[in-house]
Amino acid sequence: MRAILICCSLLGLIALDSCKTENYVWENWSYTAVPLVAVNTTKSALPTVSTANTSFFALNDADLPNQVFEYTLRWEGFGKAEVNSIDVYLGFNKAAATGNPAYPIVLSQPGGLYPSVTQFPLPSRVGATDKLYETVTQFPKTFTVTAAQLAAFTGVNLSTVAQNDYFLFKFILNLKDGRRIAGFQENVCDEARGEVGDCRVGVRFRRR
Repeated sequence: MRAILICCSLLGLIALDSCKTENYVWENWSYTAVPLVAVNTTKSALPTVSTANTSFFALNDADLPNQVFEYTLRWEGFGKAEVNSIDVYLGFNKAAATGNPAYPIVLSQPGGLYPSVTQFPLPSRVGATDKLYETVTQFPKTFTVTAAQLAAFTGVNLSTVAQNDYFLFKFILNLKDGRRIAGFQENVCDEARGEVGDCRVGVRFRRR
């Protein structure tokens, strides 16, 4: 009797599988690596928190062109994937009409670790206005750049930037198995939730 039940169950599973009409991308999942960044908060012109992956330029300061943004880039593969290189892209973005993150950065709760809201748009995708800044093959890699250097690379006039405009670095991972990871969803790199990766890092303009 038990053998008959097992056979019937197997036949039922086969029948259900034969009725399947859709193939979903998520069914063919595989492990990947993620980029990780660490902002040097001591270089920020205004106070920030390390978990926000955000630095600041002081918009109304005379030394604005010489203010520095610094971060270190590495990756983590969790023993499942390895990175050959990371393509680093840079873009300049005007402030959103509404919904810009509050400043000072608000943490999720008193004594909390993570910012209460996402600091830059998600999901993270390299856009048409983003330019390849560098392809990194040796890790960790530290980037130290001034506001003037970022402006020159993106073709921005610093005299025209406004409150909450920002420069944003984004990352595309080239894995050793030939895969190219070009985009990241909220469940990978939302700094407000302390997710496992850091798919972008930026410096925002603020007045003191």
